[in-house]
Amino acid sequence: MGNDVRMIEVREDILADNNRMAKDVRQRLCDTKTLLINLMSSPGSGKTSLILRTIEGLQGAVRLGVIEADIDSKVDAEKVAAVGIPAVQLRTGGFCHLDATMVTQGLEALSARDLDLIIIENVGNLVCPAEFDTGAHKNVMILSVPEGDDKPLKYPLMFTVCDVLLINKIDYLALSDFDVAAARERALALKPGIKIFEVSCKTGAGVAEWIKWLKQETDDFLAGLREKNPPCPRK
Repeated sequence: MGNDVRMIEVREDILADNNRMAKDVRQRLCDTKTLLINLMSSPGSGKTSLILRTIEGLQGAVRLGVIEADIDSKVDAEKVAAVGIPAVQLRTGGFCHLDATMVTQGLEALSARDLDLIIIENVGNLVCPAEFDTGAHKNVMILSVPEGDDKPLKYPLMFTVCDVLLINKIDYLALSDFDVAAARERALALKPGIKIFEVSCKTGAGVAEWIKWLKQETDDFLAGLREKNPPCPRK
């Protein structure tokens, strides 16, 4: 008896609990008719800049809120609030990702019932955020040109779980050896059908196509919920 060691798979238990909570989050958002987008990337790739461009592009056509996540500080939430959009800052206190429980806290603070669309800016990281279901209906990631076109090879799970890839900072292409065709090919190999946009949040190039996609997704989501109460979209 004294020599027996019991192995407990803590990680599996944590992920299972999180997945159950994420399903509850999605159902609650369907009840409030709110589409949730989870935006992920490395630090400095342009998440906040993309959100600000998105706010500008939607121009009041969608009732939008933002959940910002960071290990510390509230800088990003302040930038969003400064342009008149409801924003909540989640300070993770050392955690390198958001999970469904944290997102629930953000949704409660935002009052999701009054919003059509909420964008989560997840913690800057290409590893942990990919493992945790936040309850979002769609996962979106940014790969910026300065990071290199090899990131799908190094962080395959992130690209596998995402519905959309934005290749940002294309204004740097002339100064870089980033191979857009190779990045596209590698991403599509991991996630066939992934939607890919080439954008520059600095110049605005390509952002209109992203805005068009996002607006259509929001409209389709809301229209679908109005048709005889179909089941909520789930992962």
